[in-house]
Amino acid sequence: MFGGGFESFFAGAGGQGGGMSGSREVDNNEFYDVLGVSKGSTAAEIKKAYRKLALKNHPDKGGDPETFKKMTVAYEVLSDPEKRDLYDKYGKEGLEGSAGPDASDIFSQFFGGGGQSRRSRGPKKGENLTHPLKVSLEDLYNGKTVKLAINRDVLCPKCEGRGGAEGAERSCVSCNGRGMKVQLRQIGPGMVQQMQSVCSDCRGQGKIIRESDRCKFCKGKKTTKERKVLEVHIEKGMKNGQKIVFHGEADQAPGTVAGDIVFVVQEKEHSKFQRKGPNLILEKHITLVEALCGFETVINHLDGRNLWVKTAPGEIIKPNQFKSVANEGMPTHGNPFVKGQLVILFKIDFPDSNSLSAAQINALKKLFVPIDKPVIPNDAEECVLEAFDAESAKKQASREAYDSDDERQGSGQKVQCQQQ
Repeated sequence: MFGGGFESFFAGAGGQGGGMSGSREVDNNEFYDVLGVSKGSTAAEIKKAYRKLALKNHPDKGGDPETFKKMTVAYEVLSDPEKRDLYDKYGKEGLEGSAGPDASDIFSQFFGGGGQSRRSRGPKKGENLTHPLKVSLEDLYNGKTVKLAINRDVLCPKCEGRGGAEGAERSCVSCNGRGMKVQLRQIGPGMVQQMQSVCSDCRGQGKIIRESDRCKFCKGKKTTKERKVLEVHIEKGMKNGQKIVFHGEADQAPGTVAGDIVFVVQEKEHSKFQRKGPNLILEKHITLVEALCGFETVINHLDGRNLWVKTAPGEIIKPNQFKSVANEGMPTHGNPFVKGQLVILFKIDFPDSNSLSAAQINALKKLFVPIDKPVIPNDAEECVLEAFDAESAKKQASREAYDSDDERQGSGQKVQCQQQ
């Protein structure tokens, strides 16, 4: 690369007298340490070591970018016989002036891509279009296909996205093809402000087509509007926030790959069922008699089936107790035959009447375990329970707290007067 003169120059400078104290020690261990190989390693061993580290430390796989960059630089040097020889003799100083490696280029050589940088692979992709898709719980349970119409830009079918005849498009003279104009404005003595704006002639495109050469169908815009109907498949078990993607169905533009149309599932609130993961929650009100003596009911499910649900003989349902029906919850997305549970939360409604008759009380006492009466002391004061108004009690507590603050402030003023 540099020939024998370069090598002999450093050798002579370090070995001759005349004020030179001798050659200093060269640091050429770093690149070998980064790859975890010895200085005597073969090219195959160095390549194998780099490949192993690249798989482990690549940023796309969660590795540290700086670590990956260091090991890539080390491999780029040690895999090149000429650069390795310079590094072994003179360390990093011997490599000054050589172009640095592109980490993505080297990685793609190992793991696909033909050695080209990811930044240069094909045309730029256009923006994705995202739309919310409100879906009922019934549709998420049963699955459904809906047809949605979209309006999008497509390449003009007449001029194939050129805007005119082939070769009619030319570089804009006003902006020299940059699409932007730069203007200088003096804002003070010796002070100039640089302002950049979109070129009005080419509208930021950098290219223009004369009026006479423009396509008559799209009027030189290169794209036209198209109305397309998409069939959106809502699969069984889909979740709120899940995306349905139509690849390449967004707006088209010359020199770009069309983006995607993305529908985001938004689950609508249901009047009866509530979804919790794979399970469906249903709140069921039953009477005290049903809670104690057993009950049965019919539940109309999301797919129209009627479920006959009942308690086991002699089973007592407690307030706010949960019971479940297996395999009657939400279907699993991708495996709809596997379902969660239908969970029932029981709310017990007590009798509306404020009091029971003596006959009813006696009948209940015969059914249940006898009540142990407490021993009443002679000096005990008799109290009768009344209805509790929580709102009134809250207001009273607020008034008492306010009065207490006033008393404390008044007390503080009196102390201050005594000190004076």
